[in-house]
Amino acid sequence: MMLKSMNVHFQQLFLIKKRTLGQLILVGTAISLIGCKTLNNSKLNKKIDQQISSPTTNNYFQGILIYDPVKKDTVYSHNSQKYFTPASNTKIITLYTSLKTLPEKIPSLKYIVKNDTLFMEGTGDPTLLHPYFRDSTAIKFAQNYKNVSIYINNFEESRYGPGWAWEDYDLYFSPERNGIPLYGNVVTITNNDSLIVSPTHFKNQVVPISYGVNRELYSNTFYYDPQKRDTLESPFMIDSTLTKSLLEEALHKKVTIVQKMPNAEKQILYSVSSDSLYKRMMEVSDNFLAEQLLILSSSTLSDTLNSAKARNHILDNYLQELQQPPRWVDGSGLSRYNLFTPGTMVYVLKEMYREIPRERLFNFFPVGGLSGTLKGRFNGDDRPYIYAKTGSLGNNYCLSGYLITRSGKTLIFSFMNNHFTKSNSEVKQHMESIFELIRDNY
Repeated sequence: MMLKSMNVHFQQLFLIKKRTLGQLILVGTAISLIGCKTLNNSKLNKKIDQQISSPTTNNYFQGILIYDPVKKDTVYSHNSQKYFTPASNTKIITLYTSLKTLPEKIPSLKYIVKNDTLFMEGTGDPTLLHPYFRDSTAIKFAQNYKNVSIYINNFEESRYGPGWAWEDYDLYFSPERNGIPLYGNVVTITNNDSLIVSPTHFKNQVVPISYGVNRELYSNTFYYDPQKRDTLESPFMIDSTLTKSLLEEALHKKVTIVQKMPNAEKQILYSVSSDSLYKRMMEVSDNFLAEQLLILSSSTLSDTLNSAKARNHILDNYLQELQQPPRWVDGSGLSRYNLFTPGTMVYVLKEMYREIPRERLFNFFPVGGLSGTLKGRFNGDDRPYIYAKTGSLGNNYCLSGYLITRSGKTLIFSFMNNHFTKSNSEVKQHMESIFELIRDNY
């Protein structure tokens, strides 16, 4: 019996040792794999370092941060805490602001009805009679009332953003900001045997000659070469009289400007899907929509339309943990006063990735090789791998968004380039080689 008991005891010890050995082997294998992964990452980082510091790229400022949201770890970093001019990468934080403050449909106007009079004030909704959206929700609503009065003094913002280039005043991408935008705040002129002008209010103010600018600096006099067949879009100057006239022509009735709204609770009229604005802003990098979205966001915070209110609200309530708070002065990125770090961009992108369903979020962004401002670049050959927002000003090019590796991982990145003298195409080619390196090896 004693011998049998001893045999059982030795068998148990053997099984324990065998099990322990198996565990050790598994642990050892795991450590080996981790070490191998770290070594691969080290090699990857070394290759990226070599490209970043190559003789053809080391004479301008580059900042890059690649982040793995699953591991919650940095894949690669270079100057990621330094400040850069972001250009239209600014629209990423404008998107985040809009997602945090705006409802599913855009607030088109605030209104009060007294007797047979509709009193209304703008919210900054940019879609009203816009050439792309063609929304007429507010027009159809106002046509139901005998009398219409508008209040426009709730807009407390300059028509242009700080640091915008003054010489862009006549170019399509630099419309004025205001509380009741109409027609996208641009005149659209086409030549189809005869000149077609929208809105028609400006038809007699179009001079059919070839001229050095599209519009006079201080008046709504426009120039269009009749020999051309392309479409011209040029911003018009806005004042209260023009807003009143354009509304009257759209409503086919008289409109009165009032100095204050009645003392009553304001109602809100909603127009188009908010997501349709976000997608359009991001895909074609629409500056006008970006600026008006910040103004719209401010309309949800108070009755005063002022983009600084929206910016401060987001920084104080949602981005207070930023290690490098940005200098953020507009919604579009037209201003060179804006300063962001790659780290800040990745933080905002990470928050959106955490909060917004992936399919919805990625739908807002241009897709490499397929759509928007990325249609001609960052092609994934067999499948898209870049979903990102571009940012381009003279001597600056930035790209921030999401990168899908061949192994199926999603990485968040921001790659900023400032003060180069070479062509944008060369800089993009350099970036593309780094992105492909990460895509294929992580």
